[in-house]
Amino acid sequence: MRVMIAYPPLDGQKGSPMLTQNRQFQWFTEPSYLYPCVPASAATYLKSLGHDVCWVDCIAEHKDWSRFEKLVRDFQPELVAMETKTPVVRQHWAISDRLKQIVPGVKTVLYGDHITGKPEETIRASSVDYAMTGGDYDFSLKRLVEHIELGTELGTGFWHRDAHGEPVTTGPFSNSEGSLEDLPWMDRDLTNAHLYYEKWKKRLPFMWTMAGRDCPYGKCTFCSWTVTYPKFRTVSPERLAAEMEFLVKRHGARNIFDDTGALPTGNWLIRLCNEMIDRKLPEDIVFDCNFRFDYINSKNAPLMRKAGFRKLIVGIESASERTIDVLDKSLTREQIMEGARLAAENGLQFHLTMMVGYPWETREDAYETLNLARELMYKGLAHHLQATVIMPYPGTPLFDLCQKQGWIRFDEASYERYDMTEPACVLSDMDQEEVVRLAGQFYKLYLHPSFLAKQLLHVRSPEDLDYVARGAKAIWGHIKDFQEIRPWRTDQQAIAK
Repeated sequence: MRVMIAYPPLDGQKGSPMLTQNRQFQWFTEPSYLYPCVPASAATYLKSLGHDVCWVDCIAEHKDWSRFEKLVRDFQPELVAMETKTPVVRQHWAISDRLKQIVPGVKTVLYGDHITGKPEETIRASSVDYAMTGGDYDFSLKRLVEHIELGTELGTGFWHRDAHGEPVTTGPFSNSEGSLEDLPWMDRDLTNAHLYYEKWKKRLPFMWTMAGRDCPYGKCTFCSWTVTYPKFRTVSPERLAAEMEFLVKRHGARNIFDDTGALPTGNWLIRLCNEMIDRKLPEDIVFDCNFRFDYINSKNAPLMRKAGFRKLIVGIESASERTIDVLDKSLTREQIMEGARLAAENGLQFHLTMMVGYPWETREDAYETLNLARELMYKGLAHHLQATVIMPYPGTPLFDLCQKQGWIRFDEASYERYDMTEPACVLSDMDQEEVVRLAGQFYKLYLHPSFLAKQLLHVRSPEDLDYVARGAKAIWGHIKDFQEIRPWRTDQQAIAK
């Protein structure tokens, strides 16, 4: 079967869309292009089974609609699979209509956390043939392709239409299908992996891996991936290290980032570190990953450094204990400070993530978070940060709470507005503009003379200087992203354009 896994061009009035397999959607002035690991795995898996697979990411490839349409006409897909997020789901509904005009008879399927949270809506509101729930896009697309081609049972996790055009479901999805260990490594040539980059990477070229789906903690009420990955699974540490070695030899990788929601700790992590050391990977690469403050300890920190770990992305989300409790983050200020201290002592660099704009949050709460970030950055206990406006995505426990309490400040179905360019929640004692500007204030911490001086001390080569320059460009872009509330319009207007 001819299968196209596509990210069609989207309206970019507010910037470049951060769409690909990202937990949070945002429009960026200075974009990063994150490698969509599970869709890439799906493309690789289908190709390994003998299907004709076309991968096209018009966002990363900077393709406009005319070039995308030509590719569709030339390839004549029988199935087009598209990942979507809440702010652009209506654009994807309209794109399905256009695809069916270009290739009569083509089937379309949408997937992603919004689809998992509200699958029936897509079948009722659009021409999309299948709404695919859950996060194992590779296993699920395999079943869908076999169903279309051979008439086999579709299996659970899908919504489609019955003979009368009414939405029907095959039942709840299950993220326990198949073994991640048996999937082929992602085909980086097929999926143009060289096009994807993150502004904060120091050594080039770099590649992504994804050892687990998605987070061993898996309870944070705001995280959209709690919707798609309710059960945590990983590959073995040995397989991950072998894939890293392959990326070094085949693609010349010098920086590898693992996009698991949080890399596991305990024996799994110790085995991974030892495997990386045995394979001499620290001689070739630096390794970055998502992590948790409370996962780092005096035993694993020095071993991680020896194995080539460098940047750890860790979520603070808020310095307010009340907010942490509502988010079910299970983290204390003491754990934050101790984890940061251990990381810094062992040469590991923390990258902080924080959010503002919670409906119960006071101005004092928000500035407490800013002050904690300032303390960690200026003391050299953190090297990077990112800040966003909290979004209660449909399907998440946070959305359910906000819906129950009446905290969503506009029509819940105004999906285009869930894009971090304005608060989605009613606010306590801050106005909308203040929240947006406050998110930008976090990035201004980079501009403080004491922080800049510490960073310049690490510049020892042209590569270091290039890294600083890219970082400065990214910081300025983020500051512009949060200067003010940007105007919005409906996706029907965007598509008409």
